Amino acid sequence: MISPATANAPPAFQVMTKPRGAICNLDCKYCYFLSKEFMYPGSKFRMSESLLEAYTRQYIEAQQAPEVTFAWQGGEPTLMGLDFFEQAVAFQQKYKKPGMRIYNALQTNGTTLDDEWASFFHRYDFLIGLSLDGPRHLHDHYRVDKGGRPTFDAVMRGLDFLKKHKAEFNILCTLHAANAPYPLDVYHFFRDQVGTRFIQFIPIVERDNETGYQEGNTVTDRSITAEQYGQFLTTVFETWVRRDVGRVYVQIFDVALGVWAGEGASLCIFGETCGSALAIEHNGDLFSCDHFVEPAYKLGNIQETPILELVASDRQRKFGQDKRDTLPRYCLDCEVRFICNGGCPKNRFIQTPDGEAGLNYLCAGYRAFFNAIDKPMRFMTNELRHQRAPANIMAYLAQKEAALHQALAQARRNDPCPCGSGIKVKQCHGRSREPIRLAIQDAF
Repeated sequence: MISPATANAPPAFQVMTKPRGAICNLDCKYCYFLSKEFMYPGSKFRMSESLLEAYTRQYIEAQQAPEVTFAWQGGEPTLMGLDFFEQAVAFQQKYKKPGMRIYNALQTNGTTLDDEWASFFHRYDFLIGLSLDGPRHLHDHYRVDKGGRPTFDAVMRGLDFLKKHKAEFNILCTLHAANAPYPLDVYHFFRDQVGTRFIQFIPIVERDNETGYQEGNTVTDRSITAEQYGQFLTTVFETWVRRDVGRVYVQIFDVALGVWAGEGASLCIFGETCGSALAIEHNGDLFSCDHFVEPAYKLGNIQETPILELVASDRQRKFGQDKRDTLPRYCLDCEVRFICNGGCPKNRFIQTPDGEAGLNYLCAGYRAFFNAIDKPMRFMTNELRHQRAPANIMAYLAQKEAALHQALAQARRNDPCPCGSGIKVKQCHGRSREPIRLAIQDAF
C-alpha cells in the first residue's frame, strides 16, 4: 500500500552521493563546492558504514525501475579509500531487487588513481567521469593542487591507469575564461590525444561570493560568457558534424538530437521541470540538487526521514515545478524554448531585455547555438525516422562542399559566388587559398 507521504514520488530519481563531502586534494580556483566544508564545522567528512548501508537500502527500495545508478562525487570521492567502495558494491548486491541491474558512476580528478583503483573500476563496471580541461596550458590554468601546483601530469597518469585496465571513462571538461577561446584545441586534444569517445562540456558560471551558494547576480572573471559558450559549442559542432558523428559523443549534441527527434530531454537542465536529481551529503543530509547544497535547500536527513518521503515532499515538487512556472515571458516566446526550457535554475539570475527577472545567464549562447544547429538536427532526425544512421550527414556535407568546390573552379572572378552569399567570387570564396568549407546553415 502506498503511503500518503510518498504518493507523489517519481518512479525513479537520481542522487549525487558525496561520501567525503567537500573534501578534495585539489584546489581548483573555480570550484564552488570547496566552501561547503564550512557548513559542517567539526565534521570528519566521512560517510559511516551504517549510513552507507541505510542509504543503499533506501535508495534501491525507492526506485521503481529495472536499472539503478549510484553516482559518486565530491570533493574527491576516492579519498574515502577503496575499502569503502568495496563495501558499497557489497551492499548494492545485498539489497538489489530480483532482476534489477545496478550501475555505478564516479567523478574524479584522476590524481589519486593507480592500478588497484583502475582494476576495481573495470571489475565492477564503474563509469568514470574524469575531469580534464584540455591540453596542459589550458588545464593547469585553474586546476591546481593545494600548493597551487599544476595537475595535468597527475591527471594524465590517472588516465593511463584507466586505459591500461580498460575501465570505461568519459571526459568532463569545464569551460571557463581560460579554455573557452580555444574550442578546436580542446576538442582535438580530447579526440586525438586523449582518445575519448565521450565528452561533457560544463560551463563555469561562478557567482562572485565567498559562500559558493547560488546567490548574487555577478560572476567572477573566471566564468565563461554566454557568447563564448555559444561560440565554443558551435565551433566544435561544425567540426563534429563533418567527421565525428557516431564516433565521438558530445553530451549536449546527443541531448539535442534526442529532443529534435521527439524523445524529450535526457539532461535535467533542459527538462521542462526538474527535481529528480538530488544530492546527499556525507552525514545523510539530502538537498534538492547538487547545485543547491546549501541550507535553504536542505530537505532533511535520511536517518530521520526516509529518502522517498523527502523526494516526494511538496517542497521538492515545488522546487522542480518552479523551473517551469517562473519562466519569464522572453523565454515563453523563444523559438528554442522546446530544447532549452530556460536552462538550469542555478543560472537564471539576470534580467530579460525588457527588465523581467529570471533569465538564464547563458541565454544568448544557448539561443545562438540551438539556432545554428537546427538544420543539421532536422536532417539527422529525418535519417532516424527512416531508420537510417544520423552519421549520413557527414557524406551529405562532403558532397555539398565538393559541389561548391567544382562550381568555384568554373566560376569567373566577377561572377556571383556559388556559395549563395550574393557577392562576387573575388570578394568571397575566391579570396581564400584555404580549403573550401561551406557554412553549415548554407548546406541545407
